[in-house]
Amino acid sequence: MGVRLDFEAPQPFHGLEAAIPPPAAASWRLDLQVSPGLLAGLSHSVRDSCEVEQWDSDEPIPRKELERGVAGAHGLLCLLTEQVDRTLLDAAGANLKVISTMSVGVDHLALDEIKKRGIRVGYTPDVLTDATAELAVSLLLTTSRRLPEAIEEVKNGGWTAWKPLWMCGYGLTKSTVGIIGLGRIGQAIARRLKPFGVQRFLYSGRQPKPQEAAEFQAEFVPTAQLAAEADFIVVTCSLTPATKGLCNKDFFRLMKKTAVLVNISRGDVVNQDDLYQALVSGQIAAAGLDVTTPEPLPTSHPLLTLKNCVILPHIGSATHGTRNIMSLLAANNLLAGLKGEPMPSELKL
Repeated sequence: MGVRLDFEAPQPFHGLEAAIPPPAAASWRLDLQVSPGLLAGLSHSVRDSCEVEQWDSDEPIPRKELERGVAGAHGLLCLLTEQVDRTLLDAAGANLKVISTMSVGVDHLALDEIKKRGIRVGYTPDVLTDATAELAVSLLLTTSRRLPEAIEEVKNGGWTAWKPLWMCGYGLTKSTVGIIGLGRIGQAIARRLKPFGVQRFLYSGRQPKPQEAAEFQAEFVPTAQLAAEADFIVVTCSLTPATKGLCNKDFFRLMKKTAVLVNISRGDVVNQDDLYQALVSGQIAAAGLDVTTPEPLPTSHPLLTLKNCVILPHIGSATHGTRNIMSLLAANNLLAGLKGEPMPSELKL
């Protein structure tokens, strides 16, 4: 689904976007290509001041349509499903001044090329932290306590009588939790896990964060030590050349046989072929993934055959409130950028 917005004579906005005043002169006109699923959120920000032409599909914009639609646009509002690379930037042309992405991750944006062209970038950090942390904890508990297996046993008649060791999983009490990437989301996850009685928090990353770690008495350790000592490992780091394939066969060899891995960052941080081998061989106990490579994961993928692998369709921020706030923030970033004003959340390039 795509949306083309033609801005003419904008009027003052109301509510969340009231901080962005209309331009002094209302003589300008903009053609703006907007990516899938944003119309509901945008309606609060811009519908009163623009013409909206909506595509008739809820699926991502076909690449050729996006390239054709963005031509001559002054601004682009996109999702993480759109690869904003040199080809798309060339298709947009010299008018493009602002890109606003409805995501906290920016690995789908060719940042070096965008910076070279002097294009400003808005994104949506902070607002999805709580929702994503809630999902991470849910996925960890679902995976470690084998909930999908248990539900299936109820449905297929496998639940016959109480048995001492049947459907036993692993609990958080007195455990060691390792967090790869103690950023906003990593901290929010630790904050939620602490009341479960976690005995020790470890974290790894580019550098120590003593101030942030103090709340959890978390220890900064090398990634190899984290892999070897943690009972639960939660991957929350950004996807960078340094973190791509970080969780591979060497990483899994270090993990305990009873350990559980959870990935809510980006699919490419985990080598999925190596993960499959680690799970099927019993090298690690289980894995929960909210992100995969590719997305969606083909239904024939080997990981989907395993009972000890729980896979979700990238729903970390999927609450009504969070998605509404994300879309409003993305719209406000775009509008502020188009008017040459400070964005509510601008990525500094």
